[in-house]
Amino acid sequence: MVVELPVRRVDFGYFIRPAEETGTGQPRAEPCLGYVILHPHGVVLVDTGMGSHPDVDAHYRPRRRPMAEALATAGVSVAEVRHVVNCHLHFDHCGGNPELVGRPIFTQRVELEAARSPDYTLPELVDMRGLSYELLDGESEILDDVFVVPTPGHTAGHQSVVVRRGDGTVIIAGQSHDTATAFGSDLLAARAVRDRHADDLPPVPDWIERLEAFDPRRVVFAHDGAVWEP
Repeated sequence: MVVELPVRRVDFGYFIRPAEETGTGQPRAEPCLGYVILHPHGVVLVDTGMGSHPDVDAHYRPRRRPMAEALATAGVSVAEVRHVVNCHLHFDHCGGNPELVGRPIFTQRVELEAARSPDYTLPELVDMRGLSYELLDGESEILDDVFVVPTPGHTAGHQSVVVRRGDGTVIIAGQSHDTATAFGSDLLAARAVRDRHADDLPPVPDWIERLEAFDPRRVVFAHDGAVWEP
């Protein structure tokens, strides 16, 4: 039986993406969002905020909210977090991991391997003593009605979290897409492929139909406050 599993947003602050990274020629302010899933077997935290380093701070000019403060606005304490999922291991998604030593951190094996290569992320966020990884090799139901689904693209080991609920499935898509609009565009492109539309269609991620199969009612993102709905 599918139970109610509340999903709440966690606001970890924001950063300024430089003009050379936006594709528009202008800088862009972006939120850094995590999510908590209130599960009977313990709170799941998806993404943990931004790590700190002088070079990172100079480049992105972040404004961080401390984890305890950010979680409190979602009605959760740090002590209540029992499980962690990072959509990937860039500094702005795993920055709070060192505050969560001892909790299992679910990550794709290929992502952890990449994160241990030079110039991928901040090494101290990945290999701090006490961090405990649960390595995945593909899709997994990590708790009842909570699925981790590989959604590579932004990184080879990127993953999204699917929460199956009585009132409709919620997908925490992380940075599979930068915006809700981009996600909707890929769904429409997949529909065009199924409709055998004319040639010269946009490329579609191989995994988009897997997410569609969960019949999502809401899809939320790491760097966009907008919510996709069918």
